[in-house]
Amino acid sequence: MSYYISKKIKSTFDEAENKIIEELKKVGFGILTEINVQETLKKKLNADFRRYKILGACNPHYAHKALQLEDKIGVLLPCSVIIQELEGSDEIEVAIMNPIEAMKAVGNSELLKYAEEIEVKLNSAINYL
Repeated sequence: MSYYISKKIKSTFDEAENKIIEELKKVGFGILTEINVQETLKKKLNADFRRYKILGACNPHYAHKALQLEDKIGVLLPCSVIIQELEGSDEIEVAIMNPIEAMKAVGNSELLKYAEEIEVKLNSAINYL
C-alpha cells in the first residue's frame, strides 16, 4: 500500500484546491494550515518552482480520539494534502497522506482502527474531484 492516496484531474490549480477543500468539509475535515511551497522557495531560496501547496487537514473528532490514545501522535497530525501542477501536463494532482500507512508505525491497534475509518473518508473526498 502506498503512503498516499492521489488523483489527477483536468482543472485549474485554484479550482482543484477549492474542490478538495469542499470535499474534505463534507467528510468532516477542516483546513488548519496552508503552505505555499512555490512562494516559500522563491522567498527563502530565490528558487523557481511549480505551483504546489500543502494543506493540513484535520477532523477534530478523530484528532481528539488519537490524542487520547497516543500523546505524541501530534507529530503525524494534521493529515497532509498536496495540490500540485504537473509539469508538461494540463492536469493537477491532489494527494493525501494515507492514514493507515502513517499509523502503522505507531503500533497501536486501536489507532489503526480509526485510521481505517479516516481512510474511507479521505478516499471519498478525493474520489469526488
